Amino acid sequence: MPSNADNDNTLDDPMVFIIIGKAYEREGDEGIDIHVMLRAPDDDTAVREALNALSEEGFLEADLDQIGTLTGTPEDEPHASAYKGALEGEVAIIRFA
Repeated sequence: MPSNADNDNTLDDPMVFIIIGKAYEREGDEGIDIHVMLRAPDDDTAVREALNALSEEGFLEADLDQIGTLTGTPEDEPHASAYKGALEGEVAIIRFA
């Protein structure tokens, strides 16, 4: 039995999630399209932290439509800066007005 078994589930790089959805600042608003980027150990934690960050930014509610992990560093702004912030432990919220 090998003593140094290789586990394919272990990631060498941090897991950075991107969550896509719509957030609402006031009741009855049409909402703002958003992307949230953050580091988290799993998708449940990522969603919870994203919702907490949106609440801290003054959003009353959010509809989160998609979640995924980034496999590479984005080159275009604002995602490149948001990715860097996520690597540093920030929750980056990108708003599309």
